[in-house]
Amino acid sequence: MSKIKPSKGAPYARILGVGGYRPTRVVPNEVILEKIDSSDEWIRSRSGIETRHWAGPEETVAAMSVEASGKALADAGVDASRIGAVVVSTVSHFAQTPAIATEIADRLGTDKAAAFDISAGCAGFGYGLTLAKGMVVEGSAEYVLVIGVERLSDLTDLEDRATAFLFGDGAGAVVVGPSREPAIGPTVWGSEGDKAETIKQTVSWDRFRIGDVSELPLDREGNVKFPAITQEGQAVFRWAVFEMAKVAQQALDAAGISPDDLDVFIPHQANVRIIDSMVKTLKLPEHVTVARDIRTTGNTSAASIPLAMERLLATGDAKSGDTALVIGFGAGLVYAATVVTLP
Repeated sequence: MSKIKPSKGAPYARILGVGGYRPTRVVPNEVILEKIDSSDEWIRSRSGIETRHWAGPEETVAAMSVEASGKALADAGVDASRIGAVVVSTVSHFAQTPAIATEIADRLGTDKAAAFDISAGCAGFGYGLTLAKGMVVEGSAEYVLVIGVERLSDLTDLEDRATAFLFGDGAGAVVVGPSREPAIGPTVWGSEGDKAETIKQTVSWDRFRIGDVSELPLDREGNVKFPAITQEGQAVFRWAVFEMAKVAQQALDAAGISPDDLDVFIPHQANVRIIDSMVKTLKLPEHVTVARDIRTTGNTSAASIPLAMERLLATGDAKSGDTALVIGFGAGLVYAATVVTLP
């Protein structure tokens, strides 16, 4: 018989507060059109994006995360000293080590909280939320801060007509803590590594370091381009529309609810056409509020779901206690979907 004592965690976990930060600079499509042959109408019709936010020099991954986290902590009514773990999902923190989560935990004033980064692209928030739920229920942390943050403007090739208009910057954060009733459903998550080439970094860091011009992409002036995110748009679109709708339905089934029971749908803000197609495939009722934050925020990868959640609550389009389906999907290809009760 094991001599290990059972964990003393909470029976369930829930999102207690949410916060977001969008950089001050708003970038309209006209700025993007300075370097690509396209039009405002084409960008809007293909993606739904009208504007996006780009971070300035002082709006670092850490700085944006601290701002969003401060709002989430205040919303939850939880002091930073009570945070037991900080989980940061990002692909745009360029230091291999240490994890940016450690700096964020220190700047927030946590009491030596566990802190680590994860790389799960646009599904990263869902991955972090699942880890946080496990920590609260298992008892290794009473409160967990989950942050999705990106400076994707640093990884955007402004000469790439297929992606130049897509990406934005920002941070979203939630506080996860104990609950007396189920408020974060089972997560349906996974990966399809055979499709990894459909969304990827143009050049690996080791190849970029070598700097062999014969093997690296060049800009119009003949300079080596900084590594950027590239994707096969049509392949990603088909996968997201057809496969992710199935995953979303599985998350509903796992939570024991139907589309009629939903109040809010918060998908990863990748493309309005993808969002609208998923709504149609899932046959969501008209009463379900659908997040379309991408119109003014762009695709912020791991930050997109918490940012969209924060905006819906701030505008009153969603309210505390609403039942929401959240799903993220992206590079890997990876995905994560779950049903939550909004804070």
